[in-house]
Amino acid sequence: MSSLTEKEVRALHEALDDEYKAWATYDQVLADFGDVRPFSNIRDAEGRHINALLRLFERYDLPVPDNPWPGKVARFASLQEACEAGVKDEVENADLYERLFEATERPEILTVLRNLQAASQERHLPAFQRCVEGRGGRRRNC
Repeated sequence: MSSLTEKEVRALHEALDDEYKAWATYDQVLADFGDVRPFSNIRDAEGRHINALLRLFERYDLPVPDNPWPGKVARFASLQEACEAGVKDEVENADLYERLFEATERPEILTVLRNLQAASQERHLPAFQRCVEGRGGRRRNC
């Protein structure tokens, strides 16, 4: 297996850091407002996204950085404010992945990055938009 270029390594680190930050942000929202959707579902999805990236780190024998974000993310005055921030972050996420696609031609990396972007744009963004419109933010039925 050929080694990654510096640009590819940076792209993987940037993608992982973005997923780490999202996970920590949604985890903080849950700590502040309870077990509410869409944050509970999306935080779980972010965990799966992190694991997909970690498999690439393992495949290419890259050291895995710790998540630096717990306790350092934005806190919100209301669930509505958190939902609005979620929309903004997911919109920005599309641009991030478009830029990261340019860092590599490796199919296994592009597949993971495309899957992460699709989840962001096709599932997370609409969920946060529904939340902003008042059709989200419900407590889970546990």
